[in-house]
Amino acid sequence: MNRLLIISVLSAALMTSCGHSGPDGQGSSREAEARDHGTELHDHESEGHDHASEIAFTKEQAARTDFELLTVEPAPFRDVIETSGRILAAQGDEAAVAAPVSGIVSFADKKLSDGAAVSRGETLFTISSKEIAEGDYEQRIRSAYTQAETAFRRAEKLIGDRIITQTEYEQARLAYENAKTAYDALASKSSAKGTRATAPIGGFIKSLSVGEGDYVTVGQSLATVSQNRKLVLRAEVSQKYAGRLRAVTSANFETPYDGRVYSLAEMGGRLLSVGKGSDGTSAYIPVTFEFNNGGEVIPGSFVEVFLLSAPRPETLAVPLSAVTEDQGVYSVFVQLDPETYVKREVKLGASDGTRVQILEGLSPGETIVSRGVAQVKMASFSGAIPGHTHSH
Repeated sequence: MNRLLIISVLSAALMTSCGHSGPDGQGSSREAEARDHGTELHDHESEGHDHASEIAFTKEQAARTDFELLTVEPAPFRDVIETSGRILAAQGDEAAVAAPVSGIVSFADKKLSDGAAVSRGETLFTISSKEIAEGDYEQRIRSAYTQAETAFRRAEKLIGDRIITQTEYEQARLAYENAKTAYDALASKSSAKGTRATAPIGGFIKSLSVGEGDYVTVGQSLATVSQNRKLVLRAEVSQKYAGRLRAVTSANFETPYDGRVYSLAEMGGRLLSVGKGSDGTSAYIPVTFEFNNGGEVIPGSFVEVFLLSAPRPETLAVPLSAVTEDQGVYSVFVQLDPETYVKREVKLGASDGTRVQILEGLSPGETIVSRGVAQVKMASFSGAIPGHTHSH
């Protein structure tokens, strides 16, 4: 009886195991389901990844962000030299406000400061010398003019009577003309508060050189006014790139205050000069461009520069916004299906400030996340998709 019971149990166990096609007991049912729906089972392990690395990111999640996809295809990519540089004012785009007299400075507008907009001819400062030991400078100029004019009128009469020589007459005339020039220059700028110092051009105050109540001398700079219409990009390039500089035609640059990358090609930029060598005080070769400023770029700022030269044909490059970095390892997110992605490590090449060359890790025709990478990365932290198959 016991023998018959054992044989029956073994037979039942054998029949049960024959009804399954895999160790999980679901092989035949999954295959049947796939056949019923006319779909194909994909083995992602054989495609280079496993289910544990897959990231679920739904269309609803994507719709709530600035999410974008990009199909990677070979395209021209210009050779790049990365270096540093500085933004400078173009020649003729700046002018100094000089003190017309010596004296104590007062601001015409108490709100005058760096960055303030000014118009040509606008009074920026008044300078008074009434309270200083040398006396009122304007009064002295006026007195000198009056005296020189009187002496010249007298000389005109005396030369007619040949009482003075021609040389004495010419000296009187020259003294009068010089005094008149100085007086006329001040007369147009005279006010009740002192002598006015005006803006020679319209633009904005780039820098103030004096403060309220400072003493200044004639000709001293009070401020610098910039029109900010044209600027110069001066890149400092290591001498090891000297052989490649002849092919440079344009550049991009990134500003530190907003992290934005500007293209000289889009700003009417042009190459002014490429240095033939260092100036002896620096180990770098200057490369200079001029470009139109729309008002966003600040003169005097230090920038990161991407010099652009010969194009590289058929190059795989992606936007910098598509690349994420973790402890020195760079990756992109590759789309598997409309709602599933996988993180793929890539090896980067040169960057022009907006795009970066992909040396390894991607193939033409693959679709990656080009914007919204941070959201996909956050979705990866919520947990991987459990083992499943994709139907296409």
